Amino acid sequence: MDRRGWFRGAALVGAGLAFPRATDSTVGEETSEAQSRIKKAAAAGLAMERRDWEQGILAQAFLEAGDDENVILLTKAAIVQRVPDGRLGVVIEGGTTDPAMGGEAYWRAGELTGDAEIQEAARGLLEWILHRAPRAADGTLYHVFREPQVWSDGFNGAPPFLAATGHYDEAMRQIDGFRVRLWDPKKKLLAHIWDDGEKAENRKEFWGGGNGWAAAGLARVIRALPAERKDDRQRLAAFVVELIDGCLSYQRADGLFHDVVDRPDTFVEANLAQMLAFAVYTGILGGWLPGRYRAVADKMRDATRGKMDSFGYVQSVCGAPNFDRQGTSTEAQAFAIMMEAAGNKLR
Repeated sequence: MDRRGWFRGAALVGAGLAFPRATDSTVGEETSEAQSRIKKAAAAGLAMERRDWEQGILAQAFLEAGDDENVILLTKAAIVQRVPDGRLGVVIEGGTTDPAMGGEAYWRAGELTGDAEIQEAARGLLEWILHRAPRAADGTLYHVFREPQVWSDGFNGAPPFLAATGHYDEAMRQIDGFRVRLWDPKKKLLAHIWDDGEKAENRKEFWGGGNGWAAAGLARVIRALPAERKDDRQRLAAFVVELIDGCLSYQRADGLFHDVVDRPDTFVEANLAQMLAFAVYTGILGGWLPGRYRAVADKMRDATRGKMDSFGYVQSVCGAPNFDRQGTSTEAQAFAIMMEAAGNKLR
């Protein structure tokens, strides 16, 4: 494939990004701006070296944007790095459920192509999540191999994949298991890491990225739940509203957040704003989040747009590879795409 011609006209507006037809000049200009930003963010994201969760969330971003071609290409690349237990995209040993970040996209690639190898690989990943991944006595999945730990990142891993494949009860069980360990009802925020061995928060800090992963993942689960699961949808929606409100109570005047959201001494970080904007737009589109949140999401979208450089990299995010300082990351590129795609669906 000619990578330089990757996002030519039809690939962008036709088989690619499914944006609505502009009805006035303002909407048309905004849609064009979003398309341009997605194109730049995507090109930069594809240029970055990626680990399993990074491969997965970038594939999901293309799925959100309607770019089936790149969903399929990233899926096929993840299969190259398949390990015997069923996990995909494993370049180096990492988290137990990180590959599930791309589970929905990989599953969709199998449906789009009818390719037996892709479908078998996606089923293998699902089998890992359902039956083989390490977990607590109550069935809650652990996030790493070395310790019995639950991470807030996990909200965007197994639960959306499980819900997208019809395993609704298991998706809800995982969410409940994560929540009971990580949720602080006073702060209305999620701690980053709970350790079942220590029976305590291993990292009590309210990491912005972890709260963003949760908001985005929960929004995807709600979207996947069928209408007859009204009670589950309402319960998750109430949780997401609490989480969004908890984050917003620490939002800076510029629309961004600190890396640890309740600690102004930590660096200013842009990806949480993108993640929350995606969750808000998705919630409004799904009818479970009040329209008044749109102005909040638009402010975060505007703020993070200002962090994209001329090469398409979103700067000032919690940066790879160690996520302990400002930098760039594949997940920030992915959420730039997801935010823009979701925002434009409202137009």
